[in-house]
Amino acid sequence: MKSPDTEQDLMPPATRSRAAERAVAPAGTGVAMKKILFIAYHFPPAGGGGVQRSLKFVKYLPEAGYLPIVLTIEAPDGRRWTPKDQALMDEVPAGVEIHRVSIPDEVHTPGKLERAARELLGLRSRFGRTWMERAIEAGTRIAEQEKPDLIFVTMSPFDGADAAAEISRRTGIPWVADLRDPWALDEFQLHRTGLHRELEKAQMERSLESAALVIMNTPESARRVRETMPRIDPAKVVSLTNGYDAEDFSGEVPPIGGGKFNIVHSGYFHAEQGLMERSRQRQYQLLGRTIPGVERLPRSHYYLLQALEQWLKEAPEIANEVRMHCVGVLSKADQALIDASPAKELFVCSGYLSHAECLRFVRGADLLFLPMHKMPAGMKAGLVPGKTYEYMAAGRPVVATLPESDARDFLTQAGTGVFSAPGDVHGLLAALKAQHAKWKTGGRSCDWNGEFVRQFERKNLTARLAEFLTQVRRDTSLPPILNAG
Repeated sequence: MKSPDTEQDLMPPATRSRAAERAVAPAGTGVAMKKILFIAYHFPPAGGGGVQRSLKFVKYLPEAGYLPIVLTIEAPDGRRWTPKDQALMDEVPAGVEIHRVSIPDEVHTPGKLERAARELLGLRSRFGRTWMERAIEAGTRIAEQEKPDLIFVTMSPFDGADAAAEISRRTGIPWVADLRDPWALDEFQLHRTGLHRELEKAQMERSLESAALVIMNTPESARRVRETMPRIDPAKVVSLTNGYDAEDFSGEVPPIGGGKFNIVHSGYFHAEQGLMERSRQRQYQLLGRTIPGVERLPRSHYYLLQALEQWLKEAPEIANEVRMHCVGVLSKADQALIDASPAKELFVCSGYLSHAECLRFVRGADLLFLPMHKMPAGMKAGLVPGKTYEYMAAGRPVVATLPESDARDFLTQAGTGVFSAPGDVHGLLAALKAQHAKWKTGGRSCDWNGEFVRQFERKNLTARLAEFLTQVRRDTSLPPILNAG
């Protein structure tokens, strides 16, 4: 039953009980499903990449024998990181209750004093504190009423870990931490100083220590937790990647066409962070704000613009053949780079589109663009951009400017990756030209390995999550067999 808290309060008890009676295990077993309190700040009708993991788990967990009871926030107001996509609500199964808490508008935008205090002293933000407190209050009430078997929190915001831990302490129900990003172990994040990074790592370790299971979303980030956080039992740390929903890829999608060679990037660029890092490079290094060797600007269209500009100089005719589609919200800095570029005429910027419309572009592209940040030699990136999995599922070639990473490994095995190093304009241009030449001659674009890619299908990933949850219920010590992956 998809409804906000206020609507649930108006429902007669008989209606609520009938919804619960429909919650039976799959395949007609007649066995009641296990309930989990599912805490997720990012959830429909919010859109964007951040909601997909939460939504698809909620969509497929009932088929795996678990009924989520969702605790989230009120509908978003269209901020950059929380655009609205009402159509995603249609994927939430009937019988799933959704409880919502409100977050006042003013806490989303900290004042100068609050921002300075947070950065200098490492204090929790007013936004994070508000989300944590309201999640604890509502979550405790729901847990006492519904008596779920487990508490599951997917993050960020990472304040959710302390919320779930406190609800667990009050109720005695085990809790599971699911991290969509590596938190303090995320090499892409800036900190006020190196000391603040270490404080954040210590906070992460304390917050996750009482979890019955810690799920990281890449193999590399799981390895980092096991090796750097001794207070967390390594047997309780597993990886479960993001993925794609096969239902989103059903049916035929025509090419974007128009007689053009269509390149597509979906989601966000990070030019603003990269440009600021470059302008303050000496300061960042002295303060330890950034990990030495990490460069953020390549995780944008900055070097792509340079490659396209060079290509236009060499072959002006591509102005009539090549189009670069940016599907997603651009920051002012992102747009300014395009507007100032001689390659501006090649760009088509749509702004935010619904997830379904975004996938129409991804599936209809001649080439997909996947940029990541630069890493120091010998260090593997801990991130895999969420779009990577849908790019693989589309079976289209991906020009990928990637460091050593799980993302690079996955695209290699999928057979769709065309690689150059982050920031390597010459290598990127060569890759673009090679794919354009294949397009012009009708040559085979890539050798897609569908068997490998299918392991990332959301239903398969949710089935694995259900296995983890079942093991937690049986034995919170988690035998080492779950340590695989």
